[in-house]
This record gives sequence, structure tokens and C-alpha cells, in this order.
Amino acid sequence: MTDAALSRLSEADHRKQLNRAVIASAIGSTIEWYDFFLYSTVTGLVFGKLFFPQSEPVTATLQAFSVYFVGFLSRPLGAAIFGHYGDRIGRKGTLVATLLLMGLATFAVGLVPSYESIGIWGAVILTLLRFIQGIGVGGEWGGAVLLAMEWAKSDKHRGFITSWPQWGVPMGVFTANLAVLGFSAYSADAFFDWGWRIPFLISILLVGVGLYIRLGILETPTFRKLAAENKIERQPFIQALKEHPREILLSAFARTGQQAPFYIFTAFVFSYGTAQLGMQRDFLLQAVMVCAALSCFTIPLFGWLSDRWGRKRTYLIGCVVNGAFGFLYFAALDTQIPSWVFLAIAVSLIPHDIMFGPQAALIAESFKGRLRYSGSSMGYQLASVFAGGPAPLIATALLAQYKTGYAIAFYMAACCAISFVATLLMTDRTNKALMDD
Repeated sequence: MTDAALSRLSEADHRKQLNRAVIASAIGSTIEWYDFFLYSTVTGLVFGKLFFPQSEPVTATLQAFSVYFVGFLSRPLGAAIFGHYGDRIGRKGTLVATLLLMGLATFAVGLVPSYESIGIWGAVILTLLRFIQGIGVGGEWGGAVLLAMEWAKSDKHRGFITSWPQWGVPMGVFTANLAVLGFSAYSADAFFDWGWRIPFLISILLVGVGLYIRLGILETPTFRKLAAENKIERQPFIQALKEHPREILLSAFARTGQQAPFYIFTAFVFSYGTAQLGMQRDFLLQAVMVCAALSCFTIPLFGWLSDRWGRKRTYLIGCVVNGAFGFLYFAALDTQIPSWVFLAIAVSLIPHDIMFGPQAALIAESFKGRLRYSGSSMGYQLASVFAGGPAPLIATALLAQYKTGYAIAFYMAACCAISFVATLLMTDRTNKALMDD
């Protein structure tokens, strides 16, 4: 469709394109996060023993989560690379590239030989593929959010609309855990030997679905307008650093209290639950699946509420609630009573979602249209280096040192305090026109 034809879209056609963009963002994000979270789920269950068999259990867990952390280190690199091209050539084409990169790397993880076959080289290959995964997911978020947000004509629903790309995160958790649970029905030996590989291999089918959906959408009106007016930046990533350093740093720190607890709730819980609490793998998988299913409802709910309460107010409430919840969470887990453990895990993402629902709009609204992909992506992904990635490592080390989950709860509360301060310093642009210059 030409720019002239695009400008003549009727209200009904525009709404149809918005719906397609939201669906494409949500489903595409689900597929990418399935790939990313599949790795985190299997890390806590398999990778320590499979790729570091000569280490003590705690050391092997730390080594496995160190490889896991590599994917977070490379996420800002992905944000820089794909943010640049997303602001240069468009949101749609960039999202197709991130999906292909992520899907192929995930498929390859299912083919990596174990330590018994090729020694330490298995861990080396695994680390490289995890690095590639991080680059792919680092470029995904910004494009998925902008694809939905920039098709919206009303300024009054951005929190709700941009919560749907966020919705892909719990759906990715749910489908990843469902896949692992399905193949864990085999014997423990069979799952450890080959069963864990199948969920990685079938990801190639999901890539085909994602490509079909994303190739069928149009470029956003915002980017087309920028291109028509010759406002495309030659070096958008560098320009974003020059024009929006404050917004990038505040976005990163605002995410700290959301991201660190998230990876404790969805990744570290597997090693904590099996090693510390003596719970069965399938019990934990089922609890996290319920947790993710509930999150699919609470994320759009809090995105919608942020359109009414204000982005900052909703987010600040989330910082307080999420910071306090960590203590209740570990108190329930440490009872070792299955019903309490299951309940704590099942509701763990609800306090988190008070922040996560409005987060996409809060961050993306902070940047100008010509720099929005680069700026918002970098702000979002920087937190991966000091919050999300190290969280399971820090939690494992705190548990080894203090022998109690409350030490981890204090760590989570400190992260939420950082987010609270950063959010106070951000500009609230709820229901205000986007900066499209």
C-alpha cells in the first residue's frame, strides 16, 4: 500500500490495521519469549548437570545461570543494532529479522552435544547461542511495542494497547513451561537425555507462524510520516544517546524492581523449589503455568488502569506492592506445605504486573518518534545487564551465604526502591500526544 493510499484509510480500515498490529505484536512476542524462557526453564532443571557435571551442585547451578546471564548481556547490543534499523528502515522489517534470529538460535540449542560428548565445548556452543538469543530478544521488544502503539489514533488507550506486546511475556512463560511439562512425562532419564531438546527443536515451527503473521501487516503511520517528511535520522542510536540520556537511564532503573523479581519468580524458583524445598519438577512447572495464565489477564488490566490512574501513579503503586510481596512469597515457600507453595508461585506475578502492564507505554512515550525504537529499546534492555540477568545468580549466592529466602526478599525490595525513585523522576505523558517529530 502506498503512502497516499495509507493516508486515505477509513476509520474502519485503520481500526482493522490496529487490531492486526496488536495481534501481530502479541503473538510474535509470545513466540520470541517462548524461545527465551524455554532456556531459563531448562537451565534450572537440566543444564547444570548436563554441561557442568564435574562441579558441585551449587557451583553447577551458578555456572548454568552464568551462561543464562550471557543472554542478558547481549540484549543491549540487540537493542542498539535493531533499534538503529527500526528507526532507519521501519518497525516491520526489523521485527521479521529479530524473529528469524531468535528462532534459529533456539532451534540450534536443541542440537548442542552434552559434556559427555564433546566436553566443555558443549557449554561454549551453548553460551554462543544464548548470546545470539539475547541479541534477538533485545531488538524485539521495542519494535513490538511501537508496532501496536503507533497504529493507535487515540492517546487515551496507549497503556492498554501497549500492554498486549507485554502479554507475550507470560504467554511465552506459559507455552515454554507447557512444552517442558509435556515432555517431562517421560522418565527422568529420558527427559534428561533427550526429552528437554524437543521443545527447542519445535520452535522452528513457531517461527513459521510468526513470520506469516508479521509479513501480513503494514508499516506504522508514524514511521511512514517520518519517512515522507525526510525526518529519518542517519544515526538514530547515537542521536538517542545525545538527546535522551536521562530518559534512557531512568527507564532502565525504573525496570529494576520489575525485572529482578520476575526472573526469581519464573527461573530461580525451579532450582530453589527442587533443591531447597524438595518439590517435584512437574509441581513447579504447573504452578508457574498457573502464574503465567493469571498474568495474561492482569497485564492488560493494569495497562488499562494506567490510562485512568496515570502511568506514574500506577507504576509507583506497583513498586511498593511488589517490594513487599517478596517477604510473603518466601514465607509461603519456606513452609514447604504444597498448597501454600503452589499459591505463592501462582500469584507471584500479580504484584509484578502492576508495574509491567503500564511499563511499555511509560517508557515508549518518553522518546521522540524518530528515535523511539532506539531510545526505548536501550532503556528497556539496559536493565537486563544489572537487574534481570544477575537476579538468579545473586539469589543463588544469597541463599548459599544466608541459608534463607528472606535475604532474597530484601534484595528484591531494594530493587523496587530503586525503581520507585527512578519513576518519580520520569515525566508522565499519560493521555498526551506522542512526540512524533
